[in-house]
Amino acid sequence: MARYLSAPLPSRKLPGGIPFIIGNEVAERLSFYGMKAILFTFMTKHLLDASGAASFYTETEAREAIAWFNSLAYFFPIIGALISDCLWGKYRTILYISLFYCVGHGLLGLMDAPPAFLQATLSPEGYMMAGLFVIALGAGGIKPCVSAHVGDQFGKSNQHLLEATFGWFYVGINLGAAAAFLLLPWMLGRFGAGAAFLLPGVVMALATLIFWSGRKRFVHVPPAGPGYFKRAFAGPGLPIILKLTPIFVLIAVFWSLFDQTAAAWVAQAGKMDRNFLGIVWHEAQIGAVNPICILLFVPLFNYVLYPLLGRVIKLTPLRKAGFGMFLMVGAYALTSTIEEWIIAAEAIGAPAPNIGWQVLAYAVLTAAEVLVSITLLQFSYTEARPEMKSLIVGLFYLSVTLGNVFTALVNRLSADAQGNSILVGAEYYWFFTWVMAGAALLFVLYAAFYRERTYLQEESPQP
Repeated sequence: MARYLSAPLPSRKLPGGIPFIIGNEVAERLSFYGMKAILFTFMTKHLLDASGAASFYTETEAREAIAWFNSLAYFFPIIGALISDCLWGKYRTILYISLFYCVGHGLLGLMDAPPAFLQATLSPEGYMMAGLFVIALGAGGIKPCVSAHVGDQFGKSNQHLLEATFGWFYVGINLGAAAAFLLLPWMLGRFGAGAAFLLPGVVMALATLIFWSGRKRFVHVPPAGPGYFKRAFAGPGLPIILKLTPIFVLIAVFWSLFDQTAAAWVAQAGKMDRNFLGIVWHEAQIGAVNPICILLFVPLFNYVLYPLLGRVIKLTPLRKAGFGMFLMVGAYALTSTIEEWIIAAEAIGAPAPNIGWQVLAYAVLTAAEVLVSITLLQFSYTEARPEMKSLIVGLFYLSVTLGNVFTALVNRLSADAQGNSILVGAEYYWFFTWVMAGAALLFVLYAAFYRERTYLQEESPQP
C-alpha cells in the first residue's frame, strides 16, 4: 500500500492514469467536433424534411441554433459537477454520462433514415434537435469532471508537472478536433448525413472504453457527500465563487466570439477563394486550422515564449489571459476587414479574397485561445478548494454558456421576418469586435486587483 509522504521528493514521472484520460479526450473531442464541424453546413445546405424536400435554415437561423446548442453543452457542466462532487465522484460520473453521449450521436444518425421511418417517428429536424440535446447533456455533463480528474492525479510531489500536463491535455483535445474538421466535411459530401453523424458515435464509444480501461490506474477522490452544498455555497467556498464570478462573466464575451468559428466563420469561408496550398478546401474544413495551430502553439508558448517573456514581466495566469483577450479583438478586427473585402469584391465583380486571410485570423484567434482557455482552465482548478474543484471548473464552462446565449440573442433580436440579420455583412463582425474590446479592458482592470491563491489535493497514494 502506498504511503503518504510529509515532504515528498519532486517526481518526474506522470501519474499512471494520465495516458488513459488524454486518450479518452482525443476520441471524445473527435466525436464532438466531428459532429459540430458539419452542423452549420448540414443545417444550411443538406437538411431535408420527412418527405425528402429541402428544409434549409438561413445563416442567421443556423447561427442562432448552434449558439443555443453550445450554450446547453456548456450549461450541463454545472449539473455534471454537482453530481460528481456531491454524489458519484468524477470517475463514475464520466463513465455513466458518456453512455448518454453515445445515444445522442445515434439519434443524429437517424436523420438519414428512409422516409417511411421518418414519417412514422420524427422528422430529420426532430432527430437533429433530440440528438443535439442529448449530446449537449453528455458532452457537458462530463466536461468539468474530466478536467478536474486530470488535476486530481497530482499531489505535492508532482505538482510541478501539472501546468505542462494541462497543456498536453489541451493538445489531446485538438488532435481529435483536427482529425474531425478534416474528415467529417468530406464524409458528409461523400456518404451523406447518416454516415457522417454516426462515425462520431462510434468514436465516442471508443472513448468510453479507453476511459474504463484506466479505472485501476486513476487516483479516485471521493465525493464530498451531504455537506457539500453548505461548504460550497455558504461556507469557505462562497468567497471563492464571488471572487471568480467577474472573471467568468467577462470571458463569456471571449467565448461568444470564439464559438462563432463553427457558424459565422464557416459562412464567411464559403464566400472566399478556398484554393490554398494547391487544394480547394471545403468551407467547414478551414476550422482545422485552429486545432492544428494549437498543436504548434502549446509547445511554442510553454517552452519558448513564456520563459522569454518571464524574464521581462511576471506572467501570472490573469496577465496571460488579459493578453489573450486583446488578441481576440485583433482576430475579429481582421475577420471584419475580410468581410469588407468580400463585399467590395462582389460589388465590382472582382475575385474574392483568398482563404489564406482567414487562416491568418485563425492563427491569431488560436494564440488568444492558448492564453485564455488553457490558462484559465488550470487557474479555475487551482483556485478552487479541494472539495469543489468540479464545481468551479463547471462555472468556468458556464461562462461559455453565457457567451453563446449572448450570440443567440444577438442573432434572434437582429433577425428580420425572413430570418436574415439586419447586421449586414461586416457590421455583424465589427459589432462583436467592439464588444470584445470593452470586455478585454474591464478584464485587465479587474485582474490588476485580484489576489491569487492555489489549492491542490493532498498527496494521494499512487497505484
